Order: sequence, then C-alpha cells, then structure tokens
Amino acid sequence: MTVLRVAGERQGWSPDWFSPVAGGGLAIVGITWLAPIVGGWLGYRLAQAGLSPTSMARAAGLPLVALAVVFLLAATFGRLAAGQTATGRFAVWGMASVVGTAVALFAWPALGRVLLAYAFAARLPVVGVMWLAIARRWGTHYDAPPPGFPSLLPFQRWLYTGALPQLTIWVAWTVIVGALAGALGYALADRLRQRSRGLPP
Repeated sequence: MTVLRVAGERQGWSPDWFSPVAGGGLAIVGITWLAPIVGGWLGYRLAQAGLSPTSMARAAGLPLVALAVVFLLAATFGRLAAGQTATGRFAVWGMASVVGTAVALFAWPALGRVLLAYAFAARLPVVGVMWLAIARRWGTHYDAPPPGFPSLLPFQRWLYTGALPQLTIWVAWTVIVGALAGALGYALADRLRQRSRGLPP
C-alpha cells in the first residue's frame, strides 16, 4: 500500500486517491484505513482460535478509555506548555500516544500484541520513505511540512514529522482503532459460533 501511495503521488494521480498535501488529505489510498480492517480480521481469527478476551466490556471499553487518555493528556500538557513550538506539540502528542497505546494493550492482550507488531511493521517502512522524500524533496505528503512548521534541517524535520509521529501517534491509532474493530470481530465470530450450535445469540 505504501509503495502504491508513493507511486501515485509522484506520478500525479488523482488527489482524491493520492493526495500530496501535508497529513495525507484523507486520501483513499493509505495504510491509515487498514487499521480497523486488520483489527477486525485479527479479532475474528483469534476468536476462532479460541483466544477470547477476558470480557467483551473490557475488549471494547479499554480502547475507548485509551482514546480518551490520549486526548486528555495531550490537552493537559498542551495547556501546561502554552505557547510551545510545533515540535513541542508533536512531542506532547507522541508521549500521550505512548500512554494510550499501553492502555489499549490491556484490552485484549492477545490481540494487542499482534496489533502492536503490525503497527510497527506498517509504520517503519513509512519512516524510511519519509526520510527519502524529505532528503530528495519529492513533493509528496511524505515530505510536506504541516502548516506553520518551522524551517529545520532535513534530519530534524524527518525526526519531528516522520519518525516521532509514525512511531508513536500512528502506532497508537493502529492499536486503539484496531482493538475496537477487533472487539467487533470477536463479537461476530462469537455470534456465528452460537448460531452454528443452535444457541440464541
């Protein structure tokens, strides 16, 4: 997916599918949208393998708590560091995301471990792509700085807009959203299992 996205942006394909604006512009082609799909599928498969969560309430509830924790911590530290630079805001969101990821891992540990591995497997190549894009000025969303971002040396810009968010914020997104979808996947597998046994849902 990442290779396709790079090709589409560099070739100037439809911006609805391959947007080159900073942040990706909610383009259709991107690994961001894979998190709920992968999470739901993994939850379904784990349920089939008999690796069920402790409870449905925990599997679905803790990811919501994790999401709230990320925003609460980011908002709190953001107020404490009022007037911080753009790089400081990235650091605050990064720290909040690490805590949120940790909370979400306890929702359904078997699923959380797999989602965490998937998150790093998906995001590490993007970190590499972003370095190439920034160093070579590709003109893609991978090297487009956020609005108002200060002028930095290529390595510094990659560190703050590439490595930091990809390995914290987007890992949190993958684990938290994937865990929510995984709970739904478990619920679907459980319902299908009960129907196959002739039990009421």
